[in-house]
Amino acid sequence: MDLGVRQVESWREVLAGLHARFASRFARSEPRGRALEYMAGLVAPLERKNGWSLAERAGEAHPIGMQRLLGGADWEADGVRDDVCDFVIESIGGKDAVLIGDDIGFLKKGVRSAGVQRQYSGTAGRTVNCQIGTFLAY
Repeated sequence: MDLGVRQVESWREVLAGLHARFASRFARSEPRGRALEYMAGLVAPLERKNGWSLAERAGEAHPIGMQRLLGGADWEADGVRDDVCDFVIESIGGKDAVLIGDDIGFLKKGVRSAGVQRQYSGTAGRTVNCQIGTFLAY
């Protein structure tokens, strides 16, 4: 078993514990299970992390389920947020910790990526065709 597989399995245990905390906030079993697969896909060593790649990694033939999870499934988003926040505080919280948020523009030439449009990018210093990503560091 290579290092990447061991790391994913270690993360899977942590994610399963996190998932158990908020699983009851999903009205149906399908999105409940898909939420765990979605989180596992986000920490997996995939080259691209989009609806297709996350669905394929989860053994699904089409991304519609992952898309439905994020856009239309019945779940308590505020409750999940609170549960994840509690998990982070319990796991890595510190009295001197800070949360830093920053955005960055990813220059794009095409229009096939989600969120691409002409908008101001600090990276380019002007209005260009780009995506804006927001990153949080704790």
